[in-house]
Amino acid sequence: MKTLSLCFLSLCCTAATALAVPRAEYPRPQFERNTWNNLNGEWTFTFDFSGSGLEREFFKTKGFDQKITVPFCPESKLSGVEFKDFINNMWYHRHVSIPKDWDGKKILLNFGAVYYKAEVFIDGTFAGRHIGGSSSFSVDITPFVKPGASHDLVVYATSDLRSAKQGAGKQALQYSSYGCNYTRTTGIWQTVWMEPVAPEGLQSVQIIPDIDQKQLIVRPSFYKTCGGSFRAILKEGDRVVAEQTVTANPFSTVVLPVPDMKTWSPESPFLYDTVYQVLDKTGKIVDEVKGYAGMRKIHVEGNKIYLNNKPYYQRLVLDQGFYPDGIWTAPSDEALKKDIELSKSAGFNGARLHQKVFEERFHYWADKLGYLTWGESPSWGMDANDIETARNFIPEWTEVVERDRNHPSIVVWTALNEEFWPDRIQYPRFVEDLYKFTKLADPTRPFHDASGGSHIKTDIWTVHHYEQDPAKLAKALFDGNKFFSPARHEIHLPSMNIGFNGLKFADQYTFPDYDGSMPYLVDEFGGIKWSDAPQDQKKSWGYGQAPKDLNDFYSRLEGQVNGILGLSDHVWGYCYTQLTDVEQEQNGIYKYDRTPKFDMGKIKAIFGKNPPEKQP
Repeated sequence: MKTLSLCFLSLCCTAATALAVPRAEYPRPQFERNTWNNLNGEWTFTFDFSGSGLEREFFKTKGFDQKITVPFCPESKLSGVEFKDFINNMWYHRHVSIPKDWDGKKILLNFGAVYYKAEVFIDGTFAGRHIGGSSSFSVDITPFVKPGASHDLVVYATSDLRSAKQGAGKQALQYSSYGCNYTRTTGIWQTVWMEPVAPEGLQSVQIIPDIDQKQLIVRPSFYKTCGGSFRAILKEGDRVVAEQTVTANPFSTVVLPVPDMKTWSPESPFLYDTVYQVLDKTGKIVDEVKGYAGMRKIHVEGNKIYLNNKPYYQRLVLDQGFYPDGIWTAPSDEALKKDIELSKSAGFNGARLHQKVFEERFHYWADKLGYLTWGESPSWGMDANDIETARNFIPEWTEVVERDRNHPSIVVWTALNEEFWPDRIQYPRFVEDLYKFTKLADPTRPFHDASGGSHIKTDIWTVHHYEQDPAKLAKALFDGNKFFSPARHEIHLPSMNIGFNGLKFADQYTFPDYDGSMPYLVDEFGGIKWSDAPQDQKKSWGYGQAPKDLNDFYSRLEGQVNGILGLSDHVWGYCYTQLTDVEQEQNGIYKYDRTPKFDMGKIKAIFGKNPPEKQP
């Protein structure tokens, strides 16, 4: 009897372990289906440093020798691997079982993100490829699998981080972390899941809130159309606010009236529930997706940014989205929520999401909690003057905008960061293309071309300034006549060792200067270095000389913020560097483990200020 009990206990423990899937929540809360299989958890893997895995037919494997916990990158502690050197090639494997009742469905294999290029194989057969380390993608594996059967899934991930052809963000291009560059992320770093979808099911939905007309515009797209219909339902709790059914075709548009409309804002982040249904010719529901929508308007008027038709001053913090144990991947859904709560507790009303495309669950919590964000790409590390780089970047950036454009919390798109070395031909062309493609994907938000860098075509003008003396900072930003503009190091022809028989510069371009016609924001300042451990103070990285003591810190911080607030007729918002310490960079409001560094009451009193008489 005792042996039987022990065996039963062992089986229960095994089952409990199997059920403990990391990041088990549905990864796409604005487009959620009831039936899905989470593929996070234990996979097998192998590194392929020589890049010979294709030749050795690793794609036909039944399993590798090493184990890794997905969705955490191999550089992270949570992956169980913690390999910190450069990884150019690696292979993943796991068995996947296709439920028998998925027969007749389109079976989609979804990836939140894989850095940088991913090739997918089923039972040794190539099934799909995706290029871009930050955007989500799906592979239709229907032709390669059989409902009721088990299959070998292999993912081949490659990354040439030092090629300057792909965005690295804050991933260090040197062996070790240094300055404001940190541990790298390679391979799968967001949730992997499967879901069955009707062949004529819903592929995506774009929602456009129109608060001026009190209506919500819904634009669906379908995997294919078969003469059925599409129904959109808007709800407030259990009450149906509006409902409309239209023919399902590539040009379908639904306009839902929203009487007694409740708008979304940080002060009142109200969200309506949405239900989208695809019906066949007989009226049977063949696909249903649930989500939500916020009625919110963001626009530029003169030198101000408006939220819901009122000037709105943004008090932002720089959030880089790094975690001590997960690197780019939050250890839990709760950790994403907590970061927003910590920021709001410090007095900020939003964040510039810096040099990383944040996962959709973060945007979900920002929508729920009322938190403004600027979406940004990890553009550092790539040569923005290079044509191949532009070819790699534009499709990925467009995918990011299309994925996240329905989130009311996102109010600005920032494509690039600190492009201080532009050439006169390819860089302007690249930025102008980014403006055009972003506006095609989402015409409802301001486009911000290069944070603090060389502006070409933009809806808002930003600068970065880390002067630590408050009075000097305020005067440098605007002295009553002139706005601060950073140095620009224009690149002409490439350097060539051709003696004294040189070529004459013939490339022409006139870079724009700020003329007061659009909002001007300081979207990086502060970065005050502070650690409560003397040994860390000496080896850590931050801006300027560290304050002598905490009182000196509070005085400097409040002086900088007050100086910018005093310029609010000309400078319409700021972003403080930064929310948390990250590895050796120790200039956060919180430590890397999210514990406070300061008296948070004093911090909130400083960052919670608005310009006098500018906003309630």
